[in-house]
Amino acid sequence: MNKSRTISQIIEPQTAIEGAGVRLLRSIAPKVSNLFDPFLLFDHFAFNDPLEGPLRGFPYHPHRGIETVTYMLEGSTHHRDSLGNQGLIGPGDVQWMSSGRGILHEEMPRRGESGNIYGFQLWVNLPSHLKMSAPRYQEVTASTIPTYEKDGVKIRIVAGTVDGVNGPVEDIAASPLYMDVQLAPDTLWLFPIPSGHTALAYVFDGEGVFSGETVNAIRLLKFSDGDHISVKTENDTVRFMLIAGAPFKEPIVPYGPFVMNTLEEIQETLKELRNGTFIK
Repeated sequence: MNKSRTISQIIEPQTAIEGAGVRLLRSIAPKVSNLFDPFLLFDHFAFNDPLEGPLRGFPYHPHRGIETVTYMLEGSTHHRDSLGNQGLIGPGDVQWMSSGRGILHEEMPRRGESGNIYGFQLWVNLPSHLKMSAPRYQEVTASTIPTYEKDGVKIRIVAGTVDGVNGPVEDIAASPLYMDVQLAPDTLWLFPIPSGHTALAYVFDGEGVFSGETVNAIRLLKFSDGDHISVKTENDTVRFMLIAGAPFKEPIVPYGPFVMNTLEEIQETLKELRNGTFIK
């Protein structure tokens, strides 16, 4: 590891309203500029404050051309879809859904014993040759997500590998890393990320020094290119989602819950929705 990645951008999440009035913290959203390729969107959702109003969710809505990744920390999300799947994503569980050519699904949050709901949703792009593939799920329960612990570092590995320990989510086109990382005080962690891959860290608790720069929660960091990142703590703990993957370097046309490569493909999608042929 000879070239450490520096921070190229620090993003302060902005409040957004989605679904049936769900208040989210949004760090990135799909844009034609595609600056975070292969990642399209990152949302942090919480329903822990009476100001957020009644518990609402995401009634039936379509997706095409992307993968949605839901990671729950507290509470749960009940989901069902047009393929006949349904279930509950509970604390520590992950659902990695590849919408492919099309799916309609519903996600309704439920409070946990603490009364809180807390989690993240990441959207990952699909390359053009997989945009119209069959939809599929990888549902990962908390007990099957390995935890790696060493020298003050604790990592839940959803996708990717740490010291030979592999996350359960596999066969994703972007070869992603998706990890929940915690560092105890006075800890240094160096981690390799392949050169050319996009690398992001969503710092959601505590404070850490990322590539020499002190960062407090809550921030999304984008790293410059290099072959590893360095994170260290001083007096505080820090906890962050580490997200990395290979960019596809293809043009995108985002339109709401659809991300395709051309405007014609979006127009075709809308036509299919209107005439009832969206779900095959």
